[in-house]
Amino acid sequence: MPREELAAEVGELLWRKYGKQVGVDWPSPKTDDKWRLTSLGWVGYIPLTEEVAFYLKPKVELTNLFRMCEYAYDLKMVFLDGDFECSSLKEFYERLANILARRVLARNRKGLYRAYVPEVEQLPFVRGRLDTRSTIRLTWDVNALCHYEEHTADVEENQILAWTLWRIAHSGLCTDRVLPVVRKAYRALQGFARLAPFGPDACVKRFYNRLNDDYHPLHALCRFFLDHSGPSHGVGGRTMLPFLIYMPVLYERFVAAWLRENLPPEFVLRVHENVHIGSSGAITFDIDLVLEDAESGDVLTVLDTKYKSPERPSTDDVQQVVAYATAKGCNEAILVYPLDLPEPLDERVGSIRVKSLPFELSGDLDEAGRGLLRSLSRKHFNVPSAPR
Repeated sequence: MPREELAAEVGELLWRKYGKQVGVDWPSPKTDDKWRLTSLGWVGYIPLTEEVAFYLKPKVELTNLFRMCEYAYDLKMVFLDGDFECSSLKEFYERLANILARRVLARNRKGLYRAYVPEVEQLPFVRGRLDTRSTIRLTWDVNALCHYEEHTADVEENQILAWTLWRIAHSGLCTDRVLPVVRKAYRALQGFARLAPFGPDACVKRFYNRLNDDYHPLHALCRFFLDHSGPSHGVGGRTMLPFLIYMPVLYERFVAAWLRENLPPEFVLRVHENVHIGSSGAITFDIDLVLEDAESGDVLTVLDTKYKSPERPSTDDVQQVVAYATAKGCNEAILVYPLDLPEPLDERVGSIRVKSLPFELSGDLDEAGRGLLRSLSRKHFNVPSAPR
């Protein structure tokens, strides 16, 4: 960008707050007296001032980016009404926010999920179980210490929804068409669930029953928003939140989710398998994917996803995946890239066969996934070339 198009204080704000997402080179002879801004693997939206915001556009086709999110965040249950076409990442964010807000309002009309929560309180009357030990010890206290259960909607299931809607309302990404719906949904929860901060991990591995089963897709949406909502900062008199997707992590999650859904039943996929090295276990390998034989439990191969487009696999990448294969005691290691490398790898390092394979992000993602399955190992798989 020409020097005059970006004020120095705005460039400094971008560097200080988002230096991990965007590389900022000041105008200098090295940059031909221009600002040079480089996305460091992120896509999304960064608000800086009331006049200046940056959109980090993906190289991946938007349709495929949305499908990656659909798999990675288990959003298929959300898109039950047909196609979900959007022309921009901002529109995608707003459409999902609208779905979440309307589904929260629908659940509120039916009645929010409630549960019994244990409470301990000093009361002027007996409720639930009286704490006799405390009563005997504190004879002068006319209030009794009671243990009881409160049937309330102020539970995590609803608190997660309230926190997410509050974050969306402060993102600055929703237009006047959707923002009133988001605020209305937040107000509907406000009287029942307190505002408490939650991270994306709170939205997974939750227990659902027949009374709250419809919260599952709501929490899947919440996870998407909380995972990509960065720290807030003030823009004029408003609080603004960036919306940022780290593509290497999204790619890793997408590949894992696609394989888990499409693998033949005779195989088991382990995601983020931890292997501790040495007697003390001070060194830990975090392996992206481990493929096992379902019947014998034998490890067939380890896979490491790499969201980059080199000419050939780097020495570091090969060393890493060979170490993973050695730690798991298997003789095959796979490096998965988002494109077919100009110089693919298929070599042996000692007893371990190391291969680079593509899960391409251009074109049909399902066909690219089936291509990966067919290429993984002819002796392990018998995968059809077209959907059944």
